Amino acid sequence: MASEVKEADNFIEEIIVEDLAQGKHGGRIHTRFPPEPNGYLHIGHAKAIVINFETAKKFGGTTNLRMDDTNPSTEETQFVDNIEHDIRWLGYDWEGSTRYASDYFEELYELALRLIDKGLAFVDDSSAAEIEAQKGDIGVPGTNSPYRDRIPEENRTFFEGMKGGEFADGSRVLRAKIDMAHPNLLLRDPVLYRIKHEAHHRTGDTWCIYPLYDFAHGQSDSIEEITHSLCSLEFRHHRDLYNWLIEALEIFPSRQIEFARMNVDYFITSKRKLKLLIEEGVVTGWDDPRMSTLAGLRRKGYPAEAIRNFCTDTGVTRRDNQQTLDLLEFKVREVMNRDADRYMAVLDPVKLVITNYPADRTEQLDTENNPEDESQGTRQLPFSRELYVERDDYRKEPQNRKYYRLAPDKDVRLKSAYIIHCDGHEEDAAGNVTQINCTYYPDSRSGEDTSGVKAKGTLHWVNAPTAVDLEVRMYEPLFTDPTPMDHVERDFMEFINSNSLRVITAKGEPALAEAGVGESFQFLRQGYFTVDTDSTPERPVFNLTVGLKSSYKG
Repeated sequence: MASEVKEADNFIEEIIVEDLAQGKHGGRIHTRFPPEPNGYLHIGHAKAIVINFETAKKFGGTTNLRMDDTNPSTEETQFVDNIEHDIRWLGYDWEGSTRYASDYFEELYELALRLIDKGLAFVDDSSAAEIEAQKGDIGVPGTNSPYRDRIPEENRTFFEGMKGGEFADGSRVLRAKIDMAHPNLLLRDPVLYRIKHEAHHRTGDTWCIYPLYDFAHGQSDSIEEITHSLCSLEFRHHRDLYNWLIEALEIFPSRQIEFARMNVDYFITSKRKLKLLIEEGVVTGWDDPRMSTLAGLRRKGYPAEAIRNFCTDTGVTRRDNQQTLDLLEFKVREVMNRDADRYMAVLDPVKLVITNYPADRTEQLDTENNPEDESQGTRQLPFSRELYVERDDYRKEPQNRKYYRLAPDKDVRLKSAYIIHCDGHEEDAAGNVTQINCTYYPDSRSGEDTSGVKAKGTLHWVNAPTAVDLEVRMYEPLFTDPTPMDHVERDFMEFINSNSLRVITAKGEPALAEAGVGESFQFLRQGYFTVDTDSTPERPVFNLTVGLKSSYKG
């Protein structure tokens, strides 16, 4: 069924609209997302996922998920499982079951034989170093391999022998026969197959030859009849080979279209370097909240909706772009401000005693769960003579008259509770405040205040007798430089932020001990926090997701 032609919002959609207008593929739109299962997906993959799935959805099409599993040395089933989980978490599902390049190994082999029989591919006994030397350089033609003129029958015999395991790794490869003087160096007789006697995570020991990306990818697109193969800009120079193979093999003409990669300040998106961070013990694993992986961002507490919004709002361009972390955090804060309940936790606690409050009394005070959403209702907070407040909310001597927090002879309101008057403090021999002493106005209870006392400041607090200890992990960016990969003479590891993780013990409302993994809250006046996978009722663990304030100007 032909898709309804819609208005284009970017250059990819302009191409699709033109194809639909010309009636290509009967109006069918079919995209794909083809990750390598050799690591976890990261924020850059999120951009590609959103573009592929949202583009297809807009034009009534479908999207395949296909694992580009042609390198058995680096691929694992656990990576496949995590890729599937991440895509579903991000909010997408693919057409049918997960596909694999390895599903097509037999078909790809037959296509390679077709090239050989047409005189368009040959088996080369040259070493990797010799093949590299034959390539020439930009403006310098390459030289033909001494094995380039083998006849098709001989090439077929040798290629069948490669498949049969007759030759050692690296002893022979299959190369396309194109043009050793081609201005695009990728078309100077590129390698299509190599020998690798290594078990594959799905096919076991069935194969000992494996296709390279340029052969497996485009032909898999054609086998699946992908109409628009959307990929990032680094594959622009591969498009010429992509198209040459389609014409040479006379197969379904998938169309490759490249878009710009999305880079984000303080993140790296090289899976090899992400793996190095793990191996060197800089982070705890692929899902460390400081990582750029979707698993890490999810564990930190980033909502999937916020990541989708970020990827969509940064647009689709033809030029690589650097996005600020401020913008990403702004998108996270937008969603969390709407959805997260407000709870109270004191990150640097000091005891506060209300000296005129009855020592044997505890009352329950109502407070709203989310002022942005009244349907979330209210909850009750225990309140008694002894509380915890933030150490930073007290000054022995205020610096100016606009200081509205606790200080001797100052009045402040405790959130959803009473107005208190600060009488003074106690301190240790080093001058550290150990206790703040206050009195309260009994008729100043929130919602029932008849005291006539005016308090300009409002503080959060936690009831001391019922407070629970929270392990709170305070995160900063993993790198001190926004673009750690851009320094030619310095290694990116030199920019590791030694303060990227700080663990503190906070005091929280008792209900926070019952929060489930992945639940997010706004800790009043502090930021947004999410329950970590390490959390238990006996040891609640919260990750700082994002602070309350943004420097993003829009």
